[in-house]
Amino acid sequence: MGVTRGKLAKRTGCNAETIRYYEKIGLMPEPSRSTTGYRQYNQEHEQRLQFIMRGRELGFAIEDLKSLLELVDRKVVSCGEVSRLARIHLASVHQKISDLQRIEDALSKTLRSCSGENVPECPVIDALFLGTDKF
Repeated sequence: MGVTRGKLAKRTGCNAETIRYYEKIGLMPEPSRSTTGYRQYNQEHEQRLQFIMRGRELGFAIEDLKSLLELVDRKVVSCGEVSRLARIHLASVHQKISDLQRIEDALSKTLRSCSGENVPECPVIDALFLGTDKF
């Protein structure tokens, strides 16, 4: 016997509206309906939702998750294909880390030149408004 969307949301910690969204975009399959018309989610739905949530926690984009789940659904999971997708994602993570380090360096440099006093000149505002420093 299945559970309602609300119960699935409680079990997984996923917002019910997010589950609805995942259904709408095709990440989650349509659940069966009870005789009274309520959606009934089963164990497979819960496992798939857990997969999606873990993937999102790792920063995988929706399209990447669709690609991975397509492999699962077709029962043609290839470790090589999964590895290729994961490596592309890892490269993206490395780029984001690099970008964040650049931003941290620029903000730190700008803040070091800020007196923090109650004066009209502010290097942070200058850097943001006038573009005196490249972020």
